[in-house]
Amino acid sequence: MARARDLGIALDGEPGALNAITDVPGVEVGHCTLIEGDSVRTGVTAIHPRGRRNHEPVFAGWFSLNGNGEMTGTAWIDESGVLSCPVVLTNTHSVGVAHQSVIQWMRRENVANPWLLPVVAETWDGLLNDIDGFHVRADHVFQALDLAKPGPVDEGNVGGGTGMICFGYKGGIGTASRRVGGNSVGALVQANHGSKHQLRLGGVQLSQPSGLPDRGSIIVVLGTDAPMLPHQLKALAKRAALGLGRTGAVAALSSGDLFLAFSSGNPLEARAQDFPVTALGEERCTPVYEAAVQATEEAILNALVAAKTLSGKGGFTVDAISHEAIREATRRRP
Repeated sequence: MARARDLGIALDGEPGALNAITDVPGVEVGHCTLIEGDSVRTGVTAIHPRGRRNHEPVFAGWFSLNGNGEMTGTAWIDESGVLSCPVVLTNTHSVGVAHQSVIQWMRRENVANPWLLPVVAETWDGLLNDIDGFHVRADHVFQALDLAKPGPVDEGNVGGGTGMICFGYKGGIGTASRRVGGNSVGALVQANHGSKHQLRLGGVQLSQPSGLPDRGSIIVVLGTDAPMLPHQLKALAKRAALGLGRTGAVAALSSGDLFLAFSSGNPLEARAQDFPVTALGEERCTPVYEAAVQATEEAILNALVAAKTLSGKGGFTVDAISHEAIREATRRRP
């Protein structure tokens, strides 16, 4: 499967072995993809920061570039600085069932926390998907959580990204990573934003007409094994906005642009009275921030490159971006 850098797009930084968020040790990703009949085009994507068998918390921070969207659990992240559940991505009207299902799944896994505040985030797939049909069920969320694994991550029309549209082309799930010294920084996006005239591919414009209006959203999840504290992770989450901007996005008024960052670099214990932590010195954070910018940009472009043309509700069709058009545009690059 071709990815952005295979098509000649100029991208900065050194990717990890998989060029995926799963280059961060322990991270596992799973999808449940729902393509049924003429109008069901949706799904669920799950991210386990320490793997599906390790439910110890991680330090975390988040940032809202534009708040026309939903990411649950963020008040507790602000208060505590920790993320204690897997992260789930789905469509806008399935946040409720996904939230409840994560709690049910964690109870099935015998997680000892007496209360749980999952992080569930969404983007709107209502052009291709019968979003008011409430087709995502608890068993679909369980499937995404249970099938999560390390290794390569499926991209494009999968999981929560199944019915998403990006820069007027078929969008969806994308991922990328960067090496920073002995650590990794990974990004996973659910990309559903932008208009064709905005798109930049390594700084190159395809010179396409506007097409669909920019009224979508994007979720960016950043993970790292660099030891970072919650305030540093909030700063890291903000850097996703710079990676988004590199692709030409402008955070349109109706776009929900919500970003989460977590670090597995400290072995936290949920019920410990005390535990030691380490952290990067502030000056050492800058290379990690740069890596996050680069990984976010490439993850968005990987979502575009991987996605396939899809028809859905009412016969509405969204074309995939042309790989040959990308190659031609990058060949013209000065």
